[in-house]
Amino acid sequence: MNDILIICGTNRKDSISKKIALIYQSLLEELGQSTQLIDLLELPNDFAFSALYENSGKNTQFNTYRTLMLEAQKFVFVVPEYNGSFPGVLKTFIDGLKFPGTFTDKKCALVGVSSGVQGAGLALSHLTDIFNYCGTYVLPVKPKLALIDDHFQNGVITNKLYLELLQIQAAKLIAF
Repeated sequence: MNDILIICGTNRKDSISKKIALIYQSLLEELGQSTQLIDLLELPNDFAFSALYENSGKNTQFNTYRTLMLEAQKFVFVVPEYNGSFPGVLKTFIDGLKFPGTFTDKKCALVGVSSGVQGAGLALSHLTDIFNYCGTYVLPVKPKLALIDDHFQNGVITNKLYLELLQIQAAKLIAF
């Protein structure tokens, strides 16, 4: 699969992260890159119990995501900051994937989204540690979209620097 998978790292309804993920998808597609979006809101409600540990590989709905992730070579994770880190649903999603094959020797980019001033910097650091453990190459350019409520209006990123950082990262990810 040559598509870059974009993962919206929350299952919150009507999240800004999903809106940023859609913008990122359009940036990649403008550069001629095919993409697919995984929205964690669409995960099976019971996947934490029906698709992990002794049930690994047994949830047919979740297996669709396992296959997509296993076949992809590059990922973008749009990660909101929750309580100084990233959402538990994202960690549970990662835990439900095939280990180590899903991430070993693959490449990913991370985008932080936060209503606070740090732009999810700690969340990206925690996630980078996990991906390093899994053998994933993490693009060092990691936009941190701080105070996002002040820089996102009517579905548009109003901060020109934020948009430029996403464009730079998208181009680097394609070349990565």
